[in-house]
Amino acid sequence: MKTLFLQMDEPWCETENEPQDLEILFHDEHYVAINKPHGLLVHRSKIATNTDQFAVQQLRNQLEQYVYPAHRLDRKTSGILLFSLNKPALSAIREVFENEEMDKTYWAILRGFTDPAGFIDYPLTNDKGKSQEAQTAYTRLDQSEVKIPFGKHPTSRYSWVEAKPKTGRMHQLRKHFAHIFHPIIGDRPHGCNKQNKLFLEKWKMGTMLLHAVELGFVHPITNQQITIKASPQAEFIRMIDTLNFDKKLLSQFTSYKTS
Repeated sequence: MKTLFLQMDEPWCETENEPQDLEILFHDEHYVAINKPHGLLVHRSKIATNTDQFAVQQLRNQLEQYVYPAHRLDRKTSGILLFSLNKPALSAIREVFENEEMDKTYWAILRGFTDPAGFIDYPLTNDKGKSQEAQTAYTRLDQSEVKIPFGKHPTSRYSWVEAKPKTGRMHQLRKHFAHIFHPIIGDRPHGCNKQNKLFLEKWKMGTMLLHAVELGFVHPITNQQITIKASPQAEFIRMIDTLNFDKKLLSQFTSYKTS
């Protein structure tokens, strides 16, 4: 267990940067995977009118060819986003997702100390009101205790977990971790508003700390085993450092340099 003394910072505010080239993680004649930044929409949405930046259009411009999203990733979630480069490849990879043959791994920072490992089996309701089976396995990678009072407690506790959703429901990880009373830091509306405010005021941190770190599947065209990894974004790494989590876990990424 780690215990830290931390100083207050000025409130954080978000600014929208000019479009930059997206980080390419994997690229063949059928598929391309990017490391989607937090806050970037996959495609245009009627409910998000405050931006003109979308992953689909940016990647099309960058590659100078048409791309098709193979799955969804929340705007607030960073990490691996897979696209198809033609419609036959799109149909093939979507079948992999639909058959739940895609191994998805996420990292998240949660409120409180979780169990060392767990399995959440809790049905979720879709937008049509239908209850759907949903399961998530998780393992705690590290935990930290910060000497900042929270509620009736003299300290604040956090867990860094690796989560593997066994099903693919909308907001599954966000809802599942909220269900076991360990919400993801920065999540709205499923998270803890008081913790989100604490992170905003103390550390200028308003990002949801959920990252799609790894994707594994059998390539439906070539039959090769594919494993794609994505280094966490700067804000996620900053909070790993701030909360004194074990940074050795980041050494697997060539883009991350230990100090």
